[in-house]
Amino acid sequence: MRSLSLIASLSLASLLAAPAWSQSDLQHQAQQLFKPIPSTPPALPGNPATAQRVALGKMLYFDPRLSESHAISCNSCHMVGMGGVDLQETSLGHRWQHGGRNAPTVYNAVFDIAQFWDGRAKDLEQQAGGPLVNPVEMDTTEAHVVEQLRAIPGYVQAFAKAFPGGSDAITFENIRRAIALFEATLITPNAPFDRYLKGDAKALDASQREGLALFINKGCAACHAGINVGGAMYAPFGVVERPGAEILPPDDRGRFAVTKTASDAYVFRVPSLRNVALTPPYFHSGKVWDLRQAVAVMGSSQLGAQLTDAEIDSITAFLGSLSGDQPQVTLPILPPSVATTPRPKP
Repeated sequence: MRSLSLIASLSLASLLAAPAWSQSDLQHQAQQLFKPIPSTPPALPGNPATAQRVALGKMLYFDPRLSESHAISCNSCHMVGMGGVDLQETSLGHRWQHGGRNAPTVYNAVFDIAQFWDGRAKDLEQQAGGPLVNPVEMDTTEAHVVEQLRAIPGYVQAFAKAFPGGSDAITFENIRRAIALFEATLITPNAPFDRYLKGDAKALDASQREGLALFINKGCAACHAGINVGGAMYAPFGVVERPGAEILPPDDRGRFAVTKTASDAYVFRVPSLRNVALTPPYFHSGKVWDLRQAVAVMGSSQLGAQLTDAEIDSITAFLGSLSGDQPQVTLPILPPSVATTPRPKP
């Protein structure tokens, strides 16, 4: 993890340098800092994709029977068609409980260094099992979700095709693996910024190019870089100045809960800014609904910069160029329950 001092020094160096780049220099600098989203999903280590596994993962992603109440699916909080989020401050879970943090987007999550705001899951496969057994979210158990799927004949057949060769393909590990493979397909290539990175200098308009230059010069790119324009490191929220308690709740100490290391207090995984214009509200607390306000908060809290209205407008315009082609997903037809399938427990 980059240290607070390194982040601050990078930001200060950027502010002091603040070069007036030519358009070709700006594009070249951007190509050094960022990479375009590919047109095809990346491979998952140790989890090869097949058409049968991805199709199974899609069914599981949309199936509310994976929850104890049969009312909540993965898509409930990470909605395909709504930027991969639910547009809530914190998501509703089992028996109307609210989760503790804003649901991050599932889109392009495959490119993040880890999953969840505190990075407690190393990859999509590990993440996929977490909400299933979380009592605030889907409130089932590993054993019960396996029992549930084994009692649905259509799933018995689908798992046998997706994971052939074993005596019983329906295992919790295979459930996680299938869901992860489907989630890995939820990528958003061909954003204007992607086309710009590939050489089309006209893909960004003048305001977006000005915002990009500010994004780099002010120091935003010290943390928000790479293929996901973020998602590749951890950083404290409040490098220079901590936001108010509403935006940064004092009882949520972030990554400290995972590592128990004092220096990780109020440290979070830097979020990806891909499709950020589509995914309010912002920050782990979900308390900021206006993207312009989020830009201003980040300027003051992370960089110690009081951005002008014009600068905020330009940076916000640039962030709009990060919205790519949204996944086109046909809803799956789910296998029907039968008389012996376990019933919901509201």
